Amino acid sequence: MTAESALVEALGGRSIVLVGLMGAGKTSVGKRIAARLHLPFVDADAEIEKAADATIPEIFARHGEAYFRDGERRVIRRLLDGRPKVLATGGGAFMNAETRAAIAAGGVSIWLRAELDILMARVRKRSNRPLLQTADPEATMRRLMDERYPVYAASDIHILSRDVPHDVVAEEVVTALATFLAVPPADAAPSESAST
Repeated sequence: MTAESALVEALGGRSIVLVGLMGAGKTSVGKRIAARLHLPFVDADAEIEKAADATIPEIFARHGEAYFRDGERRVIRRLLDGRPKVLATGGGAFMNAETRAAIAAGGVSIWLRAELDILMARVRKRSNRPLLQTADPEATMRRLMDERYPVYAASDIHILSRDVPHDVVAEEVVTALATFLAVPPADAAPSESAST
């Protein structure tokens, strides 16, 4: 058995759930983890847009944040269906107690924590961030960090997302996950070729 398949087996039907602020790298890192572990990658925000037949900025504009959060909670609960996957959640998803409980029951939560300068450099490249459509996006981001970081800290695993290739962060996630799930490292497992 490969180290990757041993890790997936140790998940036992749970998903790998990435949490963190916008710009933390949940989608980029998540896709790399999914490829490495041969698991499907699902972006909760994309699933919400599909279910609502509208973009997230449109949902916020038409219905407000509370409506969006309610849909987000339902979609994430549906996605935690006992089939392992890598799930990237929106920045506010983990703030909902019901969603946190669903993630705890059906997944292993991984917080991609990033410093303000990294987050701002990344989010400035995209204009589809409804919470940052303010006069001072940096102050807004700082406020979100103050509000959310203490809650994100309840995640099972914490990984620092920084200015390195996303593959490096993905590798750190896989290593931390193996430790968390008590999967022996690849070199500790008997090699498959040794039995031939």
